[in-house]
Amino acid sequence: MITTIIFDIGNVLADFTWREHFASFGYDDAMIERLAAATIMSPQWNEYDRGLMSDQEIEDAFISNDPEIASDIHKVLTDVKTIVRRNDYAIPWIKELKNKGYRCLYLSNFSRKAETECAQALDFLPYMDGGILSYQDKVIKPMPEIYQLLIDRYDLKPEECVFMDDTPCNLEGAEKFGIHTIHFRTQAQAIEELRAMGVNA
Repeated sequence: MITTIIFDIGNVLADFTWREHFASFGYDDAMIERLAAATIMSPQWNEYDRGLMSDQEIEDAFISNDPEIASDIHKVLTDVKTIVRRNDYAIPWIKELKNKGYRCLYLSNFSRKAETECAQALDFLPYMDGGILSYQDKVIKPMPEIYQLLIDRYDLKPEECVFMDDTPCNLEGAEKFGIHTIHFRTQAQAIEELRAMGVNA
């Protein structure tokens, strides 16, 4: 029996797209790819999500990847408010599941800067029963430690949990701990799969 629903945040409860953020500054496709290579596709990106470096340290590291576009990298990292938009269904869905007796947790690779600057978009977090943001505990999906930490912190029985994420490798990490998973694409599809598991979604 499923008792706990675990949500990824990006592209599940909120739209979270760095490439769209880059495009909002008017960059063309070639420049977006160049910015992506220096930042979100770089080896330092996991350090950014895990919170192992200060904002200035990570910006300096990204700039070192492509010094010719230093000012552009600074620009896209300075104002990330447009990067996260809460999906309209997030709060009603969480409330509905909790009213039906399910515990709702989050497990997300989310950077410190994005969380602090996008607080309005993340206003569903207080409605949830807790969870883990990667930078707070210095762990990141799909590292095994993040799933074990969630299980231990919230005294979870993995067989009673289902985790929804839009990234398959993150689901594989959860499955190794015996957690049921759903590859999230749309809310309607996720609800259908939850119901197939016996969840009153």
